Amino acid sequence: MKKSHFISKLSSFITLTLILFNSTFSLAEEQLNPDIQSQLIHNTRQLTFAGMKAGEGYFSTDGKKMIFQSERYPGNPFYQMYIMDLISGKTQLVSTGVGKTTCGWIHPSMKKAMWSSTHLDPDAVIKEKQEFEQRKNPIKSRYSWSYDEYFDIFESDLNGKRIKRLTKARGYDAEGSYSPDGKEIAFASNRTGYSDPLSQKEKDLFSKDPSSQMEIYIMNSDGSNVRRLTHTLGYDGGPFFSHDGKKITWRRFDTSGMTAEIYTMDKDGTNQKQITNLKALSWAPYYHPSGKYIIFTTSINGMSNFELYIIDSEGLKKPVRVTYQEDFDGLPTFTPDGKKIAWTHRNQKGESQIFLADWDHQKALELLDLNEKFKEKLPSLSLNSQIKKQDTEKILKLIS
Repeated sequence: MKKSHFISKLSSFITLTLILFNSTFSLAEEQLNPDIQSQLIHNTRQLTFAGMKAGEGYFSTDGKKMIFQSERYPGNPFYQMYIMDLISGKTQLVSTGVGKTTCGWIHPSMKKAMWSSTHLDPDAVIKEKQEFEQRKNPIKSRYSWSYDEYFDIFESDLNGKRIKRLTKARGYDAEGSYSPDGKEIAFASNRTGYSDPLSQKEKDLFSKDPSSQMEIYIMNSDGSNVRRLTHTLGYDGGPFFSHDGKKITWRRFDTSGMTAEIYTMDKDGTNQKQITNLKALSWAPYYHPSGKYIIFTTSINGMSNFELYIIDSEGLKKPVRVTYQEDFDGLPTFTPDGKKIAWTHRNQKGESQIFLADWDHQKALELLDLNEKFKEKLPSLSLNSQIKKQDTEKILKLIS
């Protein structure tokens, strides 16, 4: 390569770098600032150790228990559901040990739990054996989740007894969460792909990707009164209630499955609003108990490095990066008091476990420019109103 050509290339690169560095939405500035990296999470410790994989841990309303999925049940390669006592460390199996299990949640009453399972699939045991064989000679490919049509939502007591089936429609029913009062369940289902008349385009897409018919539903906690909340082609899933029970946040994939954004809506399905616009895989949103912001997982730093970010609940602020580790950090959740955070970390070997850390809520508000100490005291002014002397004095006092 000629020297002049190299200098020209270098000059172009530097110019582009400066443009990106000075951009309002530049992530490079965050990555180069060591102060931001350690401001939100502190005192990180590992919660789960057993099994090749563990993840999706959600706290009970008193913050003393966590329900999570783990590949540790003898003779079954798939996830099963467990509840951990965070004080004693005792862990209890709550699913059946048969088939695939995912998406657990402890009822606010602390008397029962919800989880999705395929244990009623007549071929559940056969599929377990097939999975064992496939893992002996794994073929590296893009990660994909199983949208097994035998997934249904069940409830049980906290010891895995008194199991009751809540959904019975053909199709994948999972990704459920209880409302804060425990009266309703929000969940995802692709049942319309099996029950509704589809256009040829929709049929072709569904045959290749069963998640294309995934929509958000809500039902009473006993499984009755099912209502559909979303009606968009593509994967709508992972719904979680805000802590006042008025809102739901979820992720919406486009039909290609290559990008996903975070959305919110009222719990009746109205006022649907896109919160992120990162043009990446942004998913697993979860409200902070304050309701001020949402934490989520995104591939904005590359498909091999998913990280946690927070964004204000209205989607008006620049997202703030939370984690700075290699590989995968995702599926975040807060304790009910908002003082701690748990999430799943997966390394290059494919091993994933749940981690816990202290959370700095005030720093999160500051980084998102949501600290209302100044805003609440600032008098409201209009271009058409006369500025009073006392208003000027208040403003000068606040900014001095």
